[in-house]
Amino acid sequence: MAALQILVLLVQVRILVGQQRLSENDLEGTMSPLLLKMISEKQIKNWAEEQLEGTDRFVVHVKVSPENAIHIIVDSDSGVSIEHCIALSRYIEHQLDRDEEDFELKVLSSGLEFPFSTLRQYKKYIGKRIQLKLENSNEKKGVLQEANNKYIILQEETEKKYKKTIKRITGESIRISMDEIKQAKAVIEF
Repeated sequence: MAALQILVLLVQVRILVGQQRLSENDLEGTMSPLLLKMISEKQIKNWAEEQLEGTDRFVVHVKVSPENAIHIIVDSDSGVSIEHCIALSRYIEHQLDRDEEDFELKVLSSGLEFPFSTLRQYKKYIGKRIQLKLENSNEKKGVLQEANNKYIILQEETEKKYKKTIKRITGESIRISMDEIKQAKAVIEF
C-alpha cells in the first residue's frame, strides 16, 4: 500500500511541477526522504573538478542513478593510475554524509574501451589512430589530425587483405562534423 501511495504522489508531483504550480519549498514534507536526498550530478562534478584542479586529469562523465549509485569517469593527458582514482573517491566520499544519504561510489579511468565524450579527449589523440561510428552507420578509421568544437580532420585509412596479411592504405584527409560522429574511440594496436 505504501508503495502505491508513493507512486501516486510521484505522479501528482510530476503533473504539478510540469504545470509549474509547485516550488521546491512546496515539496518539503510531502515526499519520501530518499527522493529529497538524491545526490546532484552537478555537485559531484564540481567536487571532482575541485579535487583534480592543478593536475592534467579531467572529468569525462558523471552519472548518479536514482538509487544514488555514483559513477565518475576521469581521463588524463598522461594517464590515470589506480592511486588517482582512489584519491578522488576518498575526496568525494569525504564531501558526502553517509548518515544523511546512502550511496555507492565508483571512480573509473576512461580506458580505451570508452568512447570519447569531450573535446579534450579528441585533442589527446591528435596524431594517433582512432575509429569512428557515424550517424549514418558508416565506420571510418584513420589518424586524427585536428579537432575543434565543430569538426575533426581525419587522414582516412582503409585495410586490404592480402593472403595472410592486412595492409593499411592511407587515404585523403577528410573533414567530419562533430554532429556526424556517433562514437569515437582510440584504436588499440599491438
